[in-house]
Amino acid sequence: MPKANLITGLDIGTSEIKALVAKQNSKGNLETLCLVRKPVVRGMRRGVVIEPAEISRILEEISQEIEEKTAERVDSLYVSIGGSHIFCVPSQGTVAVSRADKRISEDDIERVIEAAQTFSLPSNKKILNTFPRNFIVDGEKIKEPLDLEGVRLEVEALIVCGFSPYYKNLTKAVLDAGFSILDIIPSPIAAAASCLTPRQKELGVLLLDIGAGTTNLAVYEEGGLLHLAILPMGSANITNDIAIGLKTDIDTAEKIKKNFGTCILSKEERREKIKIQTPEPISFNRNFLTRIIEARVSEIFTEVNKELKKIGKQEKLPAGVVITGGGAKLPKIVQLAKKRMKLPCKIGRPKIPSNLEKDPTLSVVCGLVLEGAKEGGEEISFGKEVLSKIKKFFKMFIP
Repeated sequence: MPKANLITGLDIGTSEIKALVAKQNSKGNLETLCLVRKPVVRGMRRGVVIEPAEISRILEEISQEIEEKTAERVDSLYVSIGGSHIFCVPSQGTVAVSRADKRISEDDIERVIEAAQTFSLPSNKKILNTFPRNFIVDGEKIKEPLDLEGVRLEVEALIVCGFSPYYKNLTKAVLDAGFSILDIIPSPIAAAASCLTPRQKELGVLLLDIGAGTTNLAVYEEGGLLHLAILPMGSANITNDIAIGLKTDIDTAEKIKKNFGTCILSKEERREKIKIQTPEPISFNRNFLTRIIEARVSEIFTEVNKELKKIGKQEKLPAGVVITGGGAKLPKIVQLAKKRMKLPCKIGRPKIPSNLEKDPTLSVVCGLVLEGAKEGGEEISFGKEVLSKIKKFFKMFIP
């Protein structure tokens, strides 16, 4: 059995898998026990598991390393799911309040959310999560209907869906490595949990997580999720463009990006010439390198603007844009984001357990741990919470 208070997040990304093990101390605060990072050479493509056996092998290595570092065996995980196959659908549900005294119970809330999930989906798509935005009691919108009196209960919700075969590949990789899954959380939701404040979510904010193979975005307003999307482009596309532009290999292009890359240059820097000593020495103008990077990052922001336009929020989010993920480390990306999206912008660093570096690449895995802590980690009391966990577990095997 897993140890009480132990919470483990598993972020399976395009280029790297990260596992974070934390524990709640006697004061209820989270403390990091172990962080394990493993590079992914094959088995993933743009945030999607395409070779479960290869990913399972890496996860077995992670399990062994966790056990060596902490002397504890981790059995249960909160897992992220990514990939551009994920999409969201607005939906509504309506039920009659069941109790004779007309007080709204937890059962009524569960029923109305289930009613919102009753809509037609292709057979190869499945519902991943449901996010209620507003409840409506006898025509009046409210956020929390529990114990209120009413006859008719409605909900406005955002339903997050995905491609069933990719979902099965992810669960197969994790289960075959000997883990059980407590919950599967879309990557943008996990990143938002660790980087956004309640005030930002209330005002209206865009969380932008730029990973290696994908860019995750989540829009919040009035405290709830308004929109979610995952774009099939990320910082690896920048590296590929540099490799093509400078006619060099991918590893050298990645080093050039990290050491000399920026989104905007000063006038003095534009004249700078750079020479790299490799088996075949490379010489290039820094202005040329920046033009490559700026073009690709601007393309990402253009696609993000299209998503905002779909929901009528382009240039209309008071709390602006919070950029996180590996792409957030590109110098001057904030300035370019302000220019392209015409919104306030800042780097999002995860709210994380103590004794851990505030690294934007850890936003998703930290968010998974924080979401797990909200659900009680591995200390689960019997009752509706257990039933909910059991339902989630068996849903993994339903096509």
